[in-house]
Amino acid sequence: MRKNRFILAAGVAFAVLGCVATTVNQEEPSLKQVFKDDFYVGAALNYQQASGKDPKAEAIISKHFSTITPENLLKWGNVHPQPDKYNFKPADDYVALGKKHKLFIVGHTLTWHQQTPDWVFEAEPGKPASKEQLLKRQAEHITTVAGRYKGQINGWDVVNEALNDDGTMRQSKWYKIAGEDFLSNAFATVQKADPKAELYYNDYNLWKSAKADGAVKLVKSLQAKGLKVTGIGMQGHYGLEHPSIQQIEESILKFSKVGKVMFTELDIDVLPNPSNRQGADIDATFVFDQKYNVYTTGLPEEVQQKLAKRYAELFALFHKHRDKITRVTFWGVTDADSWLNDWPIKGRTSYPLIFDRNYQPKPAFQAIVQSVAKK
Repeated sequence: MRKNRFILAAGVAFAVLGCVATTVNQEEPSLKQVFKDDFYVGAALNYQQASGKDPKAEAIISKHFSTITPENLLKWGNVHPQPDKYNFKPADDYVALGKKHKLFIVGHTLTWHQQTPDWVFEAEPGKPASKEQLLKRQAEHITTVAGRYKGQINGWDVVNEALNDDGTMRQSKWYKIAGEDFLSNAFATVQKADPKAELYYNDYNLWKSAKADGAVKLVKSLQAKGLKVTGIGMQGHYGLEHPSIQQIEESILKFSKVGKVMFTELDIDVLPNPSNRQGADIDATFVFDQKYNVYTTGLPEEVQQKLAKRYAELFALFHKHRDKITRVTFWGVTDADSWLNDWPIKGRTSYPLIFDRNYQPKPAFQAIVQSVAKK
């Protein structure tokens, strides 16, 4: 293993698994430099960040990240809200920001059962579209969007969350109307629109054995048809203790046999929740209750240490399998940006990322750096 991966400036706080320093020196190392020989490290951007209206976040992006993903602005409902209307300005800004900082630009997502307008699935209001209508609309959408950014967006989440946790096909409108043909239609269309782009299948809870097996089966079936599927994106919406490192590692090994492995939406939820939920099913929401919003004035040191330890263990695993993993993307830049402030309960104060609400690196940042410092 390569030694002396980076040099820490004098006075930079070190993190170790048992005890994490909470003071942060401004001379912290760059994450993209720490992992430059291993995999891309990145973040999902919101509208403000993508349009350059959050200079403090842009400073973090420029220094620490080598890849970006759009949180919402390329989802169907945002970029193509009506049959004859596209809204490309936010996506154009996002791509321009990626070019400005010479980043690996990801497009998210071309086909999903959520945030897709009702008109896509209807022949007329209240009447389902035919299979032919739906696949034609899908192809036109993908051709227009992926074609616009041909040679600019480097990789696409082509299909998002098509599986149930048991590995069977989700009974979405896509599947009910078009069967599994919506999958092959999506990959075939974007492959034609931009032959050089990497193409991914993306989903949550892929640490679950049955769902991981389902994803491998799905990808193999597409590849058997001669379609390009570059790899599988594991979303990485995890908790402080679950899933286990072993469970995650088993899925890495499975997915590496069919293509590249990516962690696409990484965050660690430190808050209690009413359902013991796992994953990222955005329909699973609950009414606000203060007992599930327990850290309104800051994260207790004990929890801060647990978060740092968890991130260190994860990145040690990622580094171990750096020959298989090509990208690790946090789902947000700072804690203030995280979707977990509003899911599964709106209005909470969440702490799932490695930069705090003041744009400062948290102990988890140092823990990640230290986890690979001597390897």
